[in-house]
Amino acid sequence: MTRDELWVCHLGTVPYLDAVALQERVREQRQVGELPDTLLLLEHPPVYTHGRRSAADELPLAGGFYRAKGIDLVATDRGGRVTYHAPGQLVGYPIMGVTDIGSHLRTMEAAIVAALGKEGIEAHSRAEEGPDYTGVWVGPRKIASIGVHVSRGISTHGFAVNVANDLDPFSWVVACGLPDVAMTSILDELATSNPRHADYDSAALDVNEAPGVACFRKRMAHAFCETHGRRQRLVSPQRLGIEAPLASPLARRAVPA
Repeated sequence: MTRDELWVCHLGTVPYLDAVALQERVREQRQVGELPDTLLLLEHPPVYTHGRRSAADELPLAGGFYRAKGIDLVATDRGGRVTYHAPGQLVGYPIMGVTDIGSHLRTMEAAIVAALGKEGIEAHSRAEEGPDYTGVWVGPRKIASIGVHVSRGISTHGFAVNVANDLDPFSWVVACGLPDVAMTSILDELATSNPRHADYDSAALDVNEAPGVACFRKRMAHAFCETHGRRQRLVSPQRLGIEAPLASPLARRAVPA
């Protein structure tokens, strides 16, 4: 374990609350020096999460509507507003030392922009337009969301990049606190230039199989480490102290907010 390393762990599909608990465990180990900076890469079953800056009207429909669609509602301590996670979206949780939150956010944006560039997608930051525009955009469309929490100098939470997930659930909330935001994905952007992508039905994704995520995950891990000037070291969940298999996506439901 050296200072120039950044550990990267691929976790598959993990229920949101289980991922929160895992982040807390890894953060505690990072704070006492038992682990180096670590990036967890995973997917979530369908869930809306609302951060510290969220307003009540960002979830305009009754909770029963969302639950009938199979989507959980969870309050979280990260910054930011309401967002949506689902299979087909790559989620990254960097558990790492942070001295400047603004720099931490901008570096994450730069890493995502670099990874998308390898997919042939020209993306950019809009951070100068205000905190609600934190994330990564393709033209006027948002492709990646970012929200973090820092405790005793160590970050949790992180980024979510839409790869091949169903985008309709974003329209049922005020995503990112922006009423007119248009969400996009790698799949949708590539479909405009490559017709073979256009017939893929992202709404039919199985919770354990998300085409495209595995490939982009590798690009994202490489870009994240390169942008941070670190050497990537792939580690197993067991190396982080996860001895038992993670719960299946349907094994545990989040408590409605």
